[in-house]
Amino acid sequence: MTRAAAEEWLAQDPDPATRAELRALLDAGDEAALADRFAGRLEFGTAGLRGELGAGPNRMNRVTVMRAAAGLAARLLEEAADEPPGVVIGYDARHNSERFALDTAAVLTGAGLTAWLLPGPLPTPVLAHAVGYLGADAGVMVTASHNPPRDNGYKVYWGDGAQIVPPLDTEISAAIDAVGRVDELPLGTGWTVLGDEIVEAYLHGLSRLPLGTARDVRVAYTPLHGVGRDVLLRAFRWTGLPAPAVVAEQAEPDPDFPTVAFPNPEEPGAMDLVLELAEASGSDLVIANDPDADRCAVAVPAPDGGLRPLTGDELGGLLAEYVLGRTHGTDRLVATTIVSSSLLGRIAAAHRVRSAVTLTGFKWLMRAAAPADRLVFAYEEALGYCVGGDDGPVVHDKDGIGAALAVAALAAQARLDGRTLADLLDDQARRHGLHATAQLSVRLPDPELIAAASAALRREPPKALAGRAVTAVDDLTQGLAGLPPTEGLRLRLADGARVVVRPSGTEPKLKCYLEVVTPVTGDVAAARTRAAADLAALRTALEETLALP
Repeated sequence: MTRAAAEEWLAQDPDPATRAELRALLDAGDEAALADRFAGRLEFGTAGLRGELGAGPNRMNRVTVMRAAAGLAARLLEEAADEPPGVVIGYDARHNSERFALDTAAVLTGAGLTAWLLPGPLPTPVLAHAVGYLGADAGVMVTASHNPPRDNGYKVYWGDGAQIVPPLDTEISAAIDAVGRVDELPLGTGWTVLGDEIVEAYLHGLSRLPLGTARDVRVAYTPLHGVGRDVLLRAFRWTGLPAPAVVAEQAEPDPDFPTVAFPNPEEPGAMDLVLELAEASGSDLVIANDPDADRCAVAVPAPDGGLRPLTGDELGGLLAEYVLGRTHGTDRLVATTIVSSSLLGRIAAAHRVRSAVTLTGFKWLMRAAAPADRLVFAYEEALGYCVGGDDGPVVHDKDGIGAALAVAALAAQARLDGRTLADLLDDQARRHGLHATAQLSVRLPDPELIAAASAALRREPPKALAGRAVTAVDDLTQGLAGLPPTEGLRLRLADGARVVVRPSGTEPKLKCYLEVVTPVTGDVAAARTRAAADLAALRTALEETLALP
């Protein structure tokens, strides 16, 4: 059966490279490799598609992409009125990204839709902004973000400029299932290739952010071999910020990401080169984007010398206070996710505005606002930030370029005031208590191991962790405080601590999010030492409880 499916796939595949790969496996009789490619298929969900490049339905390839485009077209046509639906398509610099974008444009126009193609490899937030700017009905971004070089992906946005949520994902997935052979799809040629005006429109939006007037800041920057550099440099120039020093070895887009093991600024070692550049150049601030520039990582000079990366929660707290101090109105809303720090709620209360907590992912964060709310800031601990102003967000998604501008402006203002970002973090700890967070992330390539670990914890949750009583267990599959059901478990512990355990939505990992809240009654450094010890003990206790290999 697998060989027959492979032969059928081979007959419709337009790509010489994947045809050659599949023919070689068939000729060699490599049943295991064939089964790996044909025993399942990449599932289309709220993150779209993401997976390893190669032949077959369980890989990212031209057939998979054309089927996805045809399914998206069918779903859009279901609710089309007089005008054909319009879709804007973007792509990064990964292997096959441009080819997948062109195939998408051909399938969409062949189905009678209007398609616009971004003018070259560009950051994901440019695509997300373009959806709203053009009044498109949907957007497609071909990217695997910070995944390894062998991967690619297909992210879908709806007409509001935000990533899709249920039930749209299942509706599009069903439409994809109904697609026949791709060599029988009608293909068009009438799409529009956009010019630089689409990038300028995005930059104009960023220039309206509440960035203050202070501009004296020295920044070291890396795009991690991705597509962020040129747009970020233009954004700094547009807003009057000094041009950052850029890591030469990582400045040009390179789909093989040769200087890093994983092109993710959260991974150990990924920021080593930009930290070296910052030390050598005496920079006040270190900024890294992930390869599609929708995430932003930051490091700052430490009080005792050297540079220390900020956690996503630390930068989220700083940016929240910065935005709330420069926007106005009691209808303002700030939002974060269930796995992020509880600090944002305390910051919002101090500013007398509402805060919201959503499931993980910006698809949920961008829908956190009730009709009476005006979202001005949202973040998730995985280095994703949406910075807005009094007129709301520039991009209805995470935006690593906008976040870079905001943190550079914040650092410039702190420098003008004779302060540092480290000082501002200490100020927050004194006002709200020290909210310290950490992660335990376990890569488990077998999905059954991830599911088994989650199920075991649900069946028998611990009564205590690291000497802290577990005061409540929240099963996220049952929904929580009005949130949609999702796979995961939250353990609430004594003294405001908590642990959330969930499978990653984009990688084969079990992810655990830890938080402790330490009152600050004296020296903040001493409180940080206590919090670090508490987090380490909690991490060890959780590892023992999960008993993972």
